Amino acid sequence: MRGALGLAFLLMTLHVQGHDHSRCAVDDWGRDVCLPASAQRIATLSPGATELTYAAGAGEHVVAVVSYSDYPPEAKNVASVGSHTRIDLEALVGLAPDLVIGWVTGNPAEQMETLEALGMPVFYIEPRTFEDVAYTVERLARLAGTEPAGQQVANDFRKGMAELASRYSGRAPVRTFYQVWDQPLMSVNDEHLIGQVVQLCSGENVFGDQQRLVPRLDDEAVLAANPEAIIAGGMGEESRHWLTHWEQYPHLAAVSDDSLYFVPPSLIQRPTPRLLEGAQLLCEKLEQTRQKRARAFSMNRSS
Repeated sequence: MRGALGLAFLLMTLHVQGHDHSRCAVDDWGRDVCLPASAQRIATLSPGATELTYAAGAGEHVVAVVSYSDYPPEAKNVASVGSHTRIDLEALVGLAPDLVIGWVTGNPAEQMETLEALGMPVFYIEPRTFEDVAYTVERLARLAGTEPAGQQVANDFRKGMAELASRYSGRAPVRTFYQVWDQPLMSVNDEHLIGQVVQLCSGENVFGDQQRLVPRLDDEAVLAANPEAIIAGGMGEESRHWLTHWEQYPHLAAVSDDSLYFVPPSLIQRPTPRLLEGAQLLCEKLEQTRQKRARAFSMNRSS
């Protein structure tokens, strides 16, 4: 199969010959990736990669995506080449991409090696900090020749996150449990991007010191930590039912203070510019808990 794929890729790349406007960027493996010209046919191999490529202003050049690439809405109309964990290589090569955007820890290594062996340019990304998100948009825009659009998005994201940091800096800490999954029960530590959002909002992640980026837990661990706020995420947009689980523990601080919140996971669990919107929501939720705490303290003093 590799021989047939290689021939197909050779034929479809002939159209780039003759261009001398090379585009180069360093990917998240630290490799210099250079194209002979701006990418015109891009394959994005994770939902996050899809969203970041569109954010960079290169959406009209995306010819292949993987399952769950649902934002922006027009990405749903792009040909799918499997999932981020299992790529349909023949379908991908048949779409003749001149740039593949891979995810550092999400794509199957063997299949990615096959693509590179065929000579297909692969640019690996995986933002892990706020600055990484902006920088990734800039690099993708560089490769696609859409620098003005990408730079604007990157600048707006940096500015928005800086404003949030300034607004919530010094606020009273709120002991927070972010639930990233229900079965098994999972959270994040302080190194995780979501953990960084909690800190940005002056929240205190009750599992922030865990060694694993995404630690597995049980109810007893949450009860022992006794968070003042519980925020649920998940894979879809209908994970509010996760919060009802905690209502069986009325003595849990977050339950007694009615501080059980939901933030749409697509806004906070993907490292894309929409993280700004998710961070704004999370900060607002924690501020609600602060206000509840302040009112309770005032009532106790007056009684």
